[in-house]
Amino acid sequence: MKIKYLIPALILLSIISLFVGVQDLSIWNIHNFTEEQWETLLISRLPRLLAIIIVGVSLSVAGLIMQQLTQNKFVSPTTAGTLDWARLGILVAIIAFAGASTMERLFVAFLFALGGTFLFMRILERIRYKNVIFVPLVGLMLGSVVNAVTTFFAYQYDLIQSLNSWMQGSFSLVLRGNFEILYIGIPLVIIAFIFANRFTVAGMGRDFSQSLGLNYKQIMNIGLLIVAVITAAVVVTIGSIPFLGLIIPNIVSIMRGDNLRNSLPHTALFGAIFLLICDILGRVLIYPYEIPIGLMVGVIGSALFLYLLLRRKSYAT
Repeated sequence: MKIKYLIPALILLSIISLFVGVQDLSIWNIHNFTEEQWETLLISRLPRLLAIIIVGVSLSVAGLIMQQLTQNKFVSPTTAGTLDWARLGILVAIIAFAGASTMERLFVAFLFALGGTFLFMRILERIRYKNVIFVPLVGLMLGSVVNAVTTFFAYQYDLIQSLNSWMQGSFSLVLRGNFEILYIGIPLVIIAFIFANRFTVAGMGRDFSQSLGLNYKQIMNIGLLIVAVITAAVVVTIGSIPFLGLIIPNIVSIMRGDNLRNSLPHTALFGAIFLLICDILGRVLIYPYEIPIGLMVGVIGSALFLYLLLRRKSYAT
């Protein structure tokens, strides 16, 4: 897996994404586009493409950071419950702050995602039996409890339909002017690259990193802040996209190894490519209807997750 192959693949899939959909747009006829076709391309298709790339890059990098900090290949915003905490935050924002703006919902979702992630990390510190599979199961159980609480209050306040829309991520409603909050992921990915080596050292443990003069607590906080903000921004704008931050870093690490600085660009590019493939498939499998991206990634991601579990088990034996 080399950058020189990933970049052309990303460009090719981006072009395909721009011209796949119900509205008939052909790249060969672009010079004869009507005003309506240009509006479809610039207001709907191009923003959707940018959103897919940003989400694919940022969620994959967030998953890589979590796996590095916990030293566990099965930890991600999905298996640590971060997505579930972010959804609960959005629900609280809607109930407690009627008419809250998107930025206000993002802030509340960020606080809940950050608090939930810190809680998960504190639980890990108290667990003695840190089996590679047991740890993410703790996160999944914690996320299930949070999801049950969220569902309960959604029923109480007649918001279950809104809750279901957050649980099933979709790019179908992405238009120019309502997705730009995702741009916050770009500087966060840059920060992740700057701190890559320090994340690697912090992942080796508190004692080891402090013996090298690293401020362990500060680096852990920076990493968790990046994960929480990215997760909150995606849930607020697109909805829940499960397993993306889990499977992409694992696939890249199999091919590239565990050096975070070297694998980070590949993880970012491969995450965008994977999400583009899932989105294109979702648009063509039952054309002219569309399968939500959350469902596509969930089905493919869960299958790959089971494969990674079985692969790890075969190695252990």
